[in-house]
Amino acid sequence: MMELYLDLHSQPCRSVFLFAKAVGIPFEFKFIDLSAGQQYSEEFGKISMMRKVPAMKDGSFVLTESTAILVYLVQKYASLVADHWFPADLQQQARVNEYLSWQHTNLRAQGSKVFLLRTMFPLIMGFEVPKEKMDAAVEDLNQCLNLLEEKFLQNKPFIIGDKISLADVVAVVEIMQPVGTGLDVFEGRPKLIAWRERVKEELGVKLFDEAHEVIMKVSSLPQTLQQSGVLEMFKPKFQKMFS
Repeated sequence: MMELYLDLHSQPCRSVFLFAKAVGIPFEFKFIDLSAGQQYSEEFGKISMMRKVPAMKDGSFVLTESTAILVYLVQKYASLVADHWFPADLQQQARVNEYLSWQHTNLRAQGSKVFLLRTMFPLIMGFEVPKEKMDAAVEDLNQCLNLLEEKFLQNKPFIIGDKISLADVVAVVEIMQPVGTGLDVFEGRPKLIAWRERVKEELGVKLFDEAHEVIMKVSSLPQTLQQSGVLEMFKPKFQKMFS
């Protein structure tokens, strides 16, 4: 059976998990505990020299990068996957790819920055995030959310039209990341709230909540990192990022 190496603290892992579960793709969940540094273990290094999750192992074939894995799943399990997830139509498929290409350095980057500032900065740096730094990060995230609404979503039910696609799944998991820290970025955005509820309904509310359970309890992550003893390993990377 195909193996998926995941930690649901990770947004890309949640997108792969949600899609595979929602459409009924069989897989074995291989938990890689990022907070314990398992991605740096010798065992996982044999699976992926990238030492990042998600990773997929299908027989002897190993694939990294969440968007590549998602497209692979669509194409391998075409009999299970409805066309709307990654349409065969050239222009509709291009719209999905357009969003997937844009989000890496925009919504993903800015949502992750806010998440790390709110969860890791005080632990790593020893003091609270300066207000101007936090305000600037939230403003950058809000600019990305504006683009999601105005350029990608517009007045459509979903990003590419009337039906859900991979783009919606990848988008929603990124927005939920800062939400897990207690920052409700949906506040004052009725269009985005309605879209999120449609996405949850299409994926299955129970499945959506299951996928986001750990991120909604992320306040315990700093303590977990301290107890696991891997905090010192992460400190130089985060200090460089936060300086």
